[in-house]
Amino acid sequence: MTRLVLVPVFLMALFTEDGTDTTWRLVAFAVFALASITDHVDGMLARKHGLITDFGKIVDPIADKALTGAALVGLSVLGELPWWITLVIAFREVAVTLLRFWVIRHGVIPASRGGKLKTLTQIFALGAFLLPLPSWLALVPWASMYLAVVLTVVTGVDYVIRAVRLRAMGLRTIAQ
Repeated sequence: MTRLVLVPVFLMALFTEDGTDTTWRLVAFAVFALASITDHVDGMLARKHGLITDFGKIVDPIADKALTGAALVGLSVLGELPWWITLVIAFREVAVTLLRFWVIRHGVIPASRGGKLKTLTQIFALGAFLLPLPSWLALVPWASMYLAVVLTVVTGVDYVIRAVRLRAMGLRTIAQ
């Protein structure tokens, strides 16, 4: 829930002074980083103490998508990130969510290592775009974002393949 509450705070900081004030950009980065860290801590505590709930399984991915989606859209609105990148990542996330619903009665597809790396890379790239970096580090946000886009597409294709296989196995089981 903390991540969901932090999304509007993040956006207010990002858009203050049209996104150009260094202090507000640092505040936006700090809020984004804090929200991202709460995701890790929340998951770690839930696993350690056996507190994995159906509510958490639903809200956690929504909070993740709200935070990264807000950062992607915000940076695109400010003209700092091309819209095609935001749209590719958003399309993948919506498609994977729909696939989850498509196969849910046949099973759950767990997050893959690639999916976790995709998320980590997206968070790093978005954080790099949020920071007012010196010109000699200008390639860092772009290189990490292009890597995030590649991982987003590759893991999206992998998810489609795993969903189709799971559904086909489930349908065979039902037919027997």
